[in-house]
Amino acid sequence: MWNEEMIKEYLKKHLKESRYKHVLGVVETSERLARLYGADENKARYAALIHDLAKGRSDEELLKIAIKSGYDVCNEEKKSPQLLHGLVAAIIAKEKMGIEDEEILNAATFHTTGKANMTLLEKIVYIADYIEPNRDFPEVQKLRDITFKDLDRGVLQGFDNTIKFVIERKEILHLKTIEARNYLLQEVIKGDT
Repeated sequence: MWNEEMIKEYLKKHLKESRYKHVLGVVETSERLARLYGADENKARYAALIHDLAKGRSDEELLKIAIKSGYDVCNEEKKSPQLLHGLVAAIIAKEKMGIEDEEILNAATFHTTGKANMTLLEKIVYIADYIEPNRDFPEVQKLRDITFKDLDRGVLQGFDNTIKFVIERKEILHLKTIEARNYLLQEVIKGDT
């Protein structure tokens, strides 16, 4: 398995400098959240390191790699192949870097869309990607505050924000995002009763 320095060298070679800086911000935030919520910090670090390693790839490359790996590309992903960059990152991490840990690979795979019944590590990488220190958008500090008080509520707010954003841009919503939001909303409501 590649060590952290080898992965960083790969990232420096394949990502824009701003994207590399973003990845380091996600690593930092993932570690903080892992410490706070009792997840494995090393797994959080590795998942954050690999989550965007396919981000610079073209739509054609993402589709080709996903299909070649046996993944059944859905209509939403065909229309918006960048949704596949997390999956392709996991494929590259496994095939090229020797990362076999399914928890790490899944956290990278689902960091964009989410999914129903996310694991602790999947939630951490999903929301760390959203709130890392280099992110600057209206309400980001509010989302950070929510997340560091209650991970599920932070992730839920992240889904809500994403869904609103995608709707405003008249783009296609991934079904996994809707399923993830609905599942987590039910969990949060259950916890309130």
